[in-house]
Amino acid sequence: MQNIIVLDDEKEIADLLEVYLTNEGYQVFKFYRAEGVLDCIRDNEISLAILDVMLPDIDGFQLCRKIRENWYFPIIMLTAKIEDVDKITGLTVGADDYITKPFNPMEVVARVKGQLRRSQTYNPSMSGQEEEESYNIRGLELVPNMHTCYLYGEKIDLPPIEYDILVYLCRHLGKVVSAEELFEAVWGEKYLNSNNTVMAHIARIREKLHENARAPKFIKTVWGVGYKMDR
Repeated sequence: MQNIIVLDDEKEIADLLEVYLTNEGYQVFKFYRAEGVLDCIRDNEISLAILDVMLPDIDGFQLCRKIRENWYFPIIMLTAKIEDVDKITGLTVGADDYITKPFNPMEVVARVKGQLRRSQTYNPSMSGQEEEESYNIRGLELVPNMHTCYLYGEKIDLPPIEYDILVYLCRHLGKVVSAEELFEAVWGEKYLNSNNTVMAHIARIREKLHENARAPKFIKTVWGVGYKMDR
């Protein structure tokens, strides 16, 4: 049974999500405030967290950032706002997805299943699979089964989505991968032409790799086509 944290200060929403997720066979740890969430994560093997942005005791983005200091399971943010800046903020602090209120509970369940499926595909430690692949590309080293990334010997901390993007590009070295292919492979959902999510994540990865935007060493943009990494 996979363990899921549900955090929302609106009791009705938290209770509703608990019912739907429990009916799908998940074990739910429910919270109405952030207090106790980190202790729960330390004491249990958590597979995914659903975090509200607006909380009475701490900003949901702050909590997401704290979680990402030590854990890499998927995080879905719930927000009552629809501004792109809020969505981008969630993605840049380590969230994997976001859902705007009000929402259909079945949509949340579908997003949860998609994130867990993606995690099990790209994170062998969660799926029980053994994988011995590793990559060393001009000083950038990745070992997927350890979820490690080093740049010239210095460890780089990447949230799951960013790490999975890098792994996918490494698995397709020399090939141009479109934003559509990346999104559908990593997120496991249908890509929409207006979706800027991939671009935002690529920009964040480049920042962490200290890339020169005009002459990137690792992730190159092929304008009008997609992205590629060379050997």
